[in-house]
Amino acid sequence: MQEIKVCPVCEGLQLKKHLSCKDYTVSHETFQLTKCETCDLLLTNPRPDDSKLGKYYISEDYISHTSNAKSLIDRIYLIARKFTLDRKLRLISRYNKPGKLLDYGCGTGEFINHCKSNSWIITGVEPSSVAREKATALTLTKIKTSVQELGEKRFDVITLWHVLEHIPNFEETLKIISKQLNDGGTLFIAVPNHQSLDAEIYKNIWAGYDVPRHLWHFAPSTIKKLLSKNSLTLKEIVPMKLDSFYVSLLSEKYKRNKQSLPGMINAFVNGLRSNLKAKKTGNYSSLIYIIQK
Repeated sequence: MQEIKVCPVCEGLQLKKHLSCKDYTVSHETFQLTKCETCDLLLTNPRPDDSKLGKYYISEDYISHTSNAKSLIDRIYLIARKFTLDRKLRLISRYNKPGKLLDYGCGTGEFINHCKSNSWIITGVEPSSVAREKATALTLTKIKTSVQELGEKRFDVITLWHVLEHIPNFEETLKIISKQLNDGGTLFIAVPNHQSLDAEIYKNIWAGYDVPRHLWHFAPSTIKKLLSKNSLTLKEIVPMKLDSFYVSLLSEKYKRNKQSLPGMINAFVNGLRSNLKAKKTGNYSSLIYIIQK
């Protein structure tokens, strides 16, 4: 296990125990979250060594690396994923006309394939060999394993859809991809928000923590500090309103050890409550940060 003693965002040294969370997807182990008292970043700490993180993704239940729905919640996820493809494409098109696009953490390739069908020149990076093979077959494009493989290539748009929280050396990666962004280009980063109402309701069983695959747990204030530190300009924050419902569905499943009609009703109510409160606070379950150099 690897223990983090210095906050990677603000270099704070006051990392205090915050919550104990269980891995409900793969290992069923319990992991500790610590909180930086200076900038509110939460860390999975200690965490598995980088060389061992891969085994926590090896499961048919890890839905983002598969296209097969084994449960009702999986089917809801896959339906929502198809629905959001157009929304994401419309969002990036507000900032850039079709050009070169890099999707870091492209999973099984549905998003970049959709972009390719809409005149974008695509590049995908995906560390998981299982997801990478599926993405290569779908897009008919060789998917890279890391940003280091890209060399001097430059892009008009770079996207990280629920990826930053998975990257052990996320600050180094952010530095690399910001250099790969063309002048006038746009970076889109989507991450869960641990300051949302659904996170407050479900506490240590909140599915947005997804330990130990999620190594870092961000809030708007920590993302803003991170961007400022790397001389990146935040242009807009856009909510992902469906996430509160999906995350609440998973959290209810964890709470009850099964899917159930009462759990689904409760998840809908809590997802709606979270979105309604976020209209005033801005703290939606997940947020997209739109960034330019």
